[in-house]
Amino acid sequence: MAPRAREGRFEEIRELDGDDELGAGHAPGRVPPWREQLTARGMVASLAVGAMYSVIVMKLVLTTGLVPTLNVSAALIAFVVLRGWTKALARLGVVARPFTRQENTVVQTCAVACYSIAVGGGFGSYLLALDKKTYEMAGEDTQGNVPGSYKEPGIAWMTGFLLAVSFVGILALVPLRKIMIIDYKLTYPSGTATAVLINGFHTPHGDAMAKKQVNGFTKYFGISFFWSFFQWFFSGGDNCGFSQFPTFGLIAWKNSFLFDFSLTYVGAGMICSYLVNLSLLLGAILSWGVMWPLISDLEGDWYPSNIPESSMSSLQGYKAFICIALILGDGLYNFAKIIALTIKNLIEKSKLKNTKKEEDIPVLDDLHRNEVFVRDSLPTWLAYCGYIALSVLAVIAIPMMFHEMKWYYVVIAYVLAPALGFCNAYGAGLTDMNMAYNYGKVALFILAAWAGKDSGVVAGLVGCGLVKSLVTISADLMHDFKTGHLTLTSPRSMLIAQAIGTAMGCVIGPLTFMLFYKAFDIGNPEGPWKAPYALIYRNMAILGVEGFSALPLHCLQLCYGFFGFAVVANLMRDLFPAKYGRWVPLPMAMGVPFLVGASFAIDMCVGSLVVFIWHRFDRSKAAQMVPAVASGLICGDGLWIFPSALLALAKISPPLCMAFRSTH
Repeated sequence: MAPRAREGRFEEIRELDGDDELGAGHAPGRVPPWREQLTARGMVASLAVGAMYSVIVMKLVLTTGLVPTLNVSAALIAFVVLRGWTKALARLGVVARPFTRQENTVVQTCAVACYSIAVGGGFGSYLLALDKKTYEMAGEDTQGNVPGSYKEPGIAWMTGFLLAVSFVGILALVPLRKIMIIDYKLTYPSGTATAVLINGFHTPHGDAMAKKQVNGFTKYFGISFFWSFFQWFFSGGDNCGFSQFPTFGLIAWKNSFLFDFSLTYVGAGMICSYLVNLSLLLGAILSWGVMWPLISDLEGDWYPSNIPESSMSSLQGYKAFICIALILGDGLYNFAKIIALTIKNLIEKSKLKNTKKEEDIPVLDDLHRNEVFVRDSLPTWLAYCGYIALSVLAVIAIPMMFHEMKWYYVVIAYVLAPALGFCNAYGAGLTDMNMAYNYGKVALFILAAWAGKDSGVVAGLVGCGLVKSLVTISADLMHDFKTGHLTLTSPRSMLIAQAIGTAMGCVIGPLTFMLFYKAFDIGNPEGPWKAPYALIYRNMAILGVEGFSALPLHCLQLCYGFFGFAVVANLMRDLFPAKYGRWVPLPMAMGVPFLVGASFAIDMCVGSLVVFIWHRFDRSKAAQMVPAVASGLICGDGLWIFPSALLALAKISPPLCMAFRSTH
């Protein structure tokens, strides 16, 4: 019996007209039903890719806190793993199910959901800010930093907390997916770019291009991994190894100006834009080249000379709070901008909803994509019931983990979550900016002030994580839905893949973090594992409790100045003509080196220099190969951390110490 059009095993799709990037990806073929887009081999591949990237991004989170977008390289690795698997089986004479773009999309979605927990789970920010070391670094005698307001990291409670807060965001906006993707036609640039990449892989031309990218990735992965292995032998002591090479002299080295041979950040610089990297360098020069040496000379006048430099009443306080001022100025400006843009766009759409322009009439290709996207929908009642059930679970579980976090704080957060998630997801669809961290910071200040002195720091940090998790996962899911819409992937399979990947991440993330936490000196401001955002978030919570009384002498005036600079810089970017506005530095990027140091900014500028020279000599090849080469550098160096951590846990130290000193 011939299968019916809507219920058959496969469904014929029409050939798309044109040969643009999206169209090229849709060669004549069949769209498998959603159950066949979710495969056991796909989930195994997702687990492998997600675990690998969790290790890599955890290193980035715990060193500088700056993580570039790795979705493109994750899609490439997922393609490599499954295409290699099917070809290997074919050579052995085993018939395997064809590897489709739909399966590729599902695997990429699951893997990204897995390692996104390592990026956004708070391991380098609000969760780490709860540990005893960060509590002590913030100053045990600091007003608002109440004795006992800490909770040491642990696999059990971290896993439980992530499971309690991570799944609600998946269901919050599911009923609105058709409105966001089809009715409003939001672009979601990152989701669209991933779809273009995946569609391009599954064509004859794309297969050849993918082979070149795979070869480039593999080559530079090997170079990066073995270079990191080689460096390890010379790092047997404090300030030893290539990472301490005084590239610009010993005086510059003391102020963190050096190239530390970190291929992770060279690769990250190749992915990030020139403006981001130059903003980092400008921030490093302004802080470590000018401000900190000048403020250090005022020791004894501006701050006591008999306290350690790491105290928040010493130079460290200026570093942390001025960095916070830049981040808040930039974040709050963009937060207000995105909210205003969202409201304006919604009003315009409501006025035009009854008008039908000729160009608004969907073509056949769009009609088919829309039909596939709408067909396998999750029942609305199930999404609502799931949201309520998960919310009740969180309201019970989170106050049991943190007695400072009252149950009604959680209820209010979950009542507001759908509205906050919609605003964030809509803004991300327009601008590709996920403002979840700024929603989290607003929640941090509100809850810290509301809970008061005794409970404010812990309540603010936990509430920040709760709100940030809710709104960021909603936006990430809409990016994935956009990718699925353009690759003819069932939203039901995407939703299930997102849930499976999130569950993987909730287990893998804490395990990876605890490996690093046990093996390395996490949070040490003098070491490579600075985890700067932990101290930043704790101090923001203290500010929420105590106000400006927590700041060192003259720090408030400096914070006002840098907060104003961040707002003015953003206004200049938006109001100046594009040819001038694009040269205005990014305050958020400038703020990171204020606390972290200058070396990683130099690494990233080296990455930009490599890309610039490559584009000058061979622009077309550079456009194809830069993401693959950069991903290879990041993954090779990042994965060396895993055996390095195991060696550290086994008390096996490097045999040599390469250090430098002045002959005078």
